[in-house]
Amino acid sequence: MTNEVNFTPLKDRVLIKRIDQEERSPGGIIIPDTAKEKPMEGEIIAVGTGTMDNNGTLHSLEVKVGDHVMFGKWGGTEIKLGGIEYVILKESDILGIIRK
Repeated sequence: MTNEVNFTPLKDRVLIKRIDQEERSPGGIIIPDTAKEKPMEGEIIAVGTGTMDNNGTLHSLEVKVGDHVMFGKWGGTEIKLGGIEYVILKESDILGIIRK
């Protein structure tokens, strides 16, 4: 997957596009937009270069572009690029990678 936007996060930050949740509950009830919670799942669109330790060694991030991740409901900073909403957060705010 290529970077959808002309944006590169700095250091240990990542750019995430939220993945919308199902519009129906497990019981089949349709959930209106006003009652939906913000998705806590997203796809990594761009990653920073990593962090530098005290010895000057660059440590790359564990996540990569295309990974599907889970993150905290209120984590990160929401931004809009090219009319699309994204979340920028530090790699340490990512709870885990979703394997499918």
